[in-house]
Amino acid sequence: MITRFFGFLLLVVSISAAHAQTPPSQTERARYTGLFLAAARGDAALIKALVAKGARPDLRDGYERTPLHVATYAKQHDAMRAMVAAGADPNALEKDRYDIITIAAVANDVPTLKVALEIGCSAKNVTSRYDGTALIAAAHLGHAEIVRTLIQAKAPLDHVNNLGWTALIESIVLGDGGPRHVETLNALIEAGASVTVTDRNGQTPLALARARRYGDMVKLLEKKITARN
Repeated sequence: MITRFFGFLLLVVSISAAHAQTPPSQTERARYTGLFLAAARGDAALIKALVAKGARPDLRDGYERTPLHVATYAKQHDAMRAMVAAGADPNALEKDRYDIITIAAVANDVPTLKVALEIGCSAKNVTSRYDGTALIAAAHLGHAEIVRTLIQAKAPLDHVNNLGWTALIESIVLGDGGPRHVETLNALIEAGASVTVTDRNGQTPLALARARRYGDMVKLLEKKITARN
């Protein structure tokens, strides 16, 4: 029964994470005015003009997104920079507790991620309903280049979310054992992520990889453990 429940939990988490973020809908975008409209369109000059006239940069829409969130979803880099220059909080969270770094990370959007880091969003932020990080989200999805970028930005390697998983563990338990997740796991190992932190059931990453018959992951973990010893 416990094993069946745990399997169900993995499925729910995997599905919900893949659809967790909520970008502005077409209907919402059609209703945007002011800074939200300027952010969605990438109009940096209009953003500057509106703020100069008194528009507040940290306004919220119905889903608690700021114009900066909207610009990030729309990949409008100049608008992102303009919003922060106008006083927007680069670390603001929307309704589901996502910041702009995690939005870019889940989208596998390296250029937007780099802009988010450039304008002051921290890779150390705790985000999402899972009390995770952008690094954990990217590892779950097998976004290896995002993972490397976040590692370079000093993202916490061994943060444990409220499911009891680190980024390294999520690359295994929510990955498919294929090339993308193997590359992600390797990046985390090379960066110094712990291979000994266990999940809530006391299972090590190696045990988790073996249980799933992820041979390439097993080899990477065994190599690391052998080198440590």
